[in-house]
Amino acid sequence: MNKIIVPLDFSQQSEYALKVAASLAKRYGADILALHMLELNQAMITSSEGFHPEQTVFLIKLAEKRFTEFLDKSYLKGIKVTPVVKHYKVFSEVNEVAKEHKADLIVMGSHGTDGLQEIFVGSNAEKVVRNADLPVLVIKNEMKNFKIDHFVFASDFMEESISSFKKAKAFASMMNAKMDLVYINTPGDGFLSTGDVYERIQHFLAKVNVAMHVEVYNDYSVERGILNYSKKNMADAIGISTHGRKGLSHFFMGSIGEDVANHSKLPVVTFKIGD
Repeated sequence: MNKIIVPLDFSQQSEYALKVAASLAKRYGADILALHMLELNQAMITSSEGFHPEQTVFLIKLAEKRFTEFLDKSYLKGIKVTPVVKHYKVFSEVNEVAKEHKADLIVMGSHGTDGLQEIFVGSNAEKVVRNADLPVLVIKNEMKNFKIDHFVFASDFMEESISSFKKAKAFASMMNAKMDLVYINTPGDGFLSTGDVYERIQHFLAKVNVAMHVEVYNDYSVERGILNYSKKNMADAIGISTHGRKGLSHFFMGSIGEDVANHSKLPVVTFKIGD
């Protein structure tokens, strides 16, 4: 791991994310790119009606000053931190910044049970994930000495999930974490017999040319299964796939990922389906 991006909005949750990023940066010798998006939009910057250029400059300078003060933390000492300020919100820029700096991970804060619409930067966090090609680690609580030793990756083991599986496996390797694979079998239309489940799993593992054990865990819903399995196995983090083109409301198997990210007390890592 070389570079970590942390989008910040001065909230407590975004500082939780910054602390986790700092812990990871120290452990892996990585740099941090601290990204702040101002509330200004293009119309405000260019408008000649009732909004003067000097006011725009003042607001930009004020935000930049606050940003500098926010980054004056003792836990960041010894870490190379590069501030990146965008003058208005274009969420695809998070991914563009990541590509430009060849970042390995985005760490972001979330309020959790208040709903994903409450993740930092207003109601637009799902747009960050939608545009992110690299893993996004969602943090909801303060976590001292953050480390992932045991990582659970839940999948439907369909062929479209191969790319996200490979990213999850690379993430686990990067974190030096043990990776558990789980398929959640539920009653109703999604139920598969034991034979059908293992036939799908074996086909998937053959496609990715990996020999790994996959636990088949039965529960009343996929969300409950993921949370209960992770708790039972004392996982440090949960990994889920996301269709980038559709946002957080369409993680694998519908809105399950959103529910998991909302209700999980553990950190959640998203991996985009597709190249």
